[in-house]
Amino acid sequence: MSELGISIYPSKSSFKDMQAYLDQAHQLGYKKIFTSLLEVAKDSSTVISQFKQIIQYGNQLDMQTCIDINPKLFKQLNIDYSDLSFFKELGVTTIRLDEGFTGYEETKMTFNPWNLKIETNISRGQHYIDMICDFGANTNNLTGSHNFYPQLRTGLQADYFMATAKKYKDHNLETSAFIDGTTGKIGPWPIANKMVSMEAQRNMSAASQVQLIKQTNLIDNIYTSSSMLDVSELTAIRDAFLSPYPVLEVNLNSNISDVEKHITLDELQLYRGDYSGYMIRSSQSRIKYSHADMTPNNLSDIVLGDIIIGNDSFGQYKGELQIALQPWENDGHYNVIGQVDSTNLAILNTIKPWQTFKLVTSN
Repeated sequence: MSELGISIYPSKSSFKDMQAYLDQAHQLGYKKIFTSLLEVAKDSSTVISQFKQIIQYGNQLDMQTCIDINPKLFKQLNIDYSDLSFFKELGVTTIRLDEGFTGYEETKMTFNPWNLKIETNISRGQHYIDMICDFGANTNNLTGSHNFYPQLRTGLQADYFMATAKKYKDHNLETSAFIDGTTGKIGPWPIANKMVSMEAQRNMSAASQVQLIKQTNLIDNIYTSSSMLDVSELTAIRDAFLSPYPVLEVNLNSNISDVEKHITLDELQLYRGDYSGYMIRSSQSRIKYSHADMTPNNLSDIVLGDIIIGNDSFGQYKGELQIALQPWENDGHYNVIGQVDSTNLAILNTIKPWQTFKLVTSN
């Protein structure tokens, strides 16, 4: 079952603040927690006292915690991969290996007596997950998640994001990825220019990032990477996650008619299956609004992402909403009523024939 998660960083926040944040997220339906030991350089007793209290509070809310670690920290904290009692004591559900071992160690960890999940780094790529499964891993206790990337221009390309996630899906493994909002106040590292899994997400709203990841059909769980997001943004993320269809953010021209605005924002759109490659056609509006006035207006040539409606000169196509997938010359039949927000063009490219979708104004 796909679930939403938030991040907390106990070395950066007070217990009281984290407790209030978990309460808020829990009320909105968030089920998972991500936290990290990677930026912590203390002995095991200090780490346990710092992390254990908030993790166990999350457990009381039925929120399961995934904790990020690497082989260097195993040594630093005097943990052996064959004995995961440290993590059982912390109260976590999942151990994420930001950097892995050789494959054999990961496999052995999946047979731990508490059935703690071992989560490997999808972004590592290559044949890493194949190697772990070749060692005979207990796949009931094996999952994967992508990294997040704070530095501008370092996020994954979409094709790599999907190719590596598909390797996990080929093994029927649960997958996760990260989004980030604009209101998050705390992250694990000093540099945090939005901490996203795909570079295409970086300039998107948090809700649109959710839409993009959902459209890949390769990711089960989505975490916010920053901590202490405002409730309004957590709500928008939740709503996008629960939406039964993709949502595109658009910018409408100021001089369009009320009917054109209604067709665009108040109606559900359906991408016709007999597609040409030039445009997405949503034809129901030309039937429902066949008697409405569609005076020619905004007759500029068409460019990628333009939202257009056939005007009074367009015969049987009057009232049909279309979204341009490539440019063409406007012959006077098309009213350009707005554009898909430039940050949402990556989502536009994922809309498939016969898919229902919704258009909303960009914030």
